[in-house]
Amino acid sequence: MNYDIKQAERSIQKQFEEIDEIRDFNQRKVLKAFYDNRVAPEHFYTVSGYGHDDLGREVLDKTFAQVFSAEKALVRIHFASGTHTLACALFGNLRAGDKLISVAGTPYDTMQEVIGTAGDSETKRASLIGNGVLYEEVPLLNNTDIDYQKLEEMIDEKTTMVLIQRSKGYSTRKSLTIDDIERICKIVKSKNQDCICFVDNCYGEFVDKQEPLEVGADLIGGSLIKNPGGGIVEAGGYIAGKEKYVERAANRLTAPGIGSEGGAMFNQHRLIFQGLFMAPSVVSEALKGAILAAKVFEDIGFNSIPKYNEKRTDIIQNIIFGKPEHLEEFCKTIQSLSPVNGYVTPIPEYIPGYEDKVIMAGGTFIEGSTIELSADGPMREPYAAYMQGGLNYAHIKICLEEMLKKLNI
Repeated sequence: MNYDIKQAERSIQKQFEEIDEIRDFNQRKVLKAFYDNRVAPEHFYTVSGYGHDDLGREVLDKTFAQVFSAEKALVRIHFASGTHTLACALFGNLRAGDKLISVAGTPYDTMQEVIGTAGDSETKRASLIGNGVLYEEVPLLNNTDIDYQKLEEMIDEKTTMVLIQRSKGYSTRKSLTIDDIERICKIVKSKNQDCICFVDNCYGEFVDKQEPLEVGADLIGGSLIKNPGGGIVEAGGYIAGKEKYVERAANRLTAPGIGSEGGAMFNQHRLIFQGLFMAPSVVSEALKGAILAAKVFEDIGFNSIPKYNEKRTDIIQNIIFGKPEHLEEFCKTIQSLSPVNGYVTPIPEYIPGYEDKVIMAGGTFIEGSTIELSADGPMREPYAAYMQGGLNYAHIKICLEEMLKKLNI
């Protein structure tokens, strides 16, 4: 059997046209934010030392805030990762005795250590729970869907914050659409108007025409080496939302009294501005590659989540292999066709923040970048690959063609 990948492409043109429409909408939105905030070459240069009176950093924050419909944004290279970004938002807004509820079951592996439900004794001591924060989870229905009834029952006047993880993490649940997030926020606010609705927006930026703050969320956070960095930002993260919540997170990132007013940016402004400008187009390329991957693997007998014709809310494509050797072969193929470290063979290994061995393919220009084509997965049932990113569609297509050759299809 010779699989016709060109025929697969022809069959998904409707989905591609929808992605193009979203891309164009978001590109206009970003362009307007640049114009309205009068972005100019002088905003590409930064100050040194304490980083006080940095005009470029101020305009960068305002531009991000407008793009994401926020009162305030905090855009900093000082965030070490997406997990660090989210941790600053959580620790900045939660105190001993406050209650945090995870809406979509158990969060992503690294977040479990931040919360305190996983990790060694020292990690747990430093976690939210270790610092006296109360924590509960709304269990999923059938391990896939949000239990809205249970959510309504669990929210009360003592609930300080709900954590809404937009993307699925290393689970097989459905990622949350903008409509899902809106419904969650409405339920939460109907039960407790003061409860903070915090959305982990990683992998979701620019996938839809709306962002979570436009449908009721109070606070969002994400990584600059994912969607909003456009594949060129070297490090960092962003937090956006209501001003008081963002400033609390800033006090956690730097120090009380410094907040968002300090921190030299080491001449990274231009890259962050340019990455944001490129992001809608780069995200659309990754989405098209994910749709093609879903179509190809469904056609050859594997379970893909989401399906090629389902509405998407993030750039992640699940392929359920069912066998460890298939997962390993997939990741090895992605690595072998990477522009960086293509000669390296990935092997499953324990890494910080994860309970199981994980295999990762990521021959990326920016270490750990997941807006660049990468794939990974924990070595546990159901042996699912999590493919994400792709700076251009052609690269993803080449990898899929090679995988078909290895499978002799």
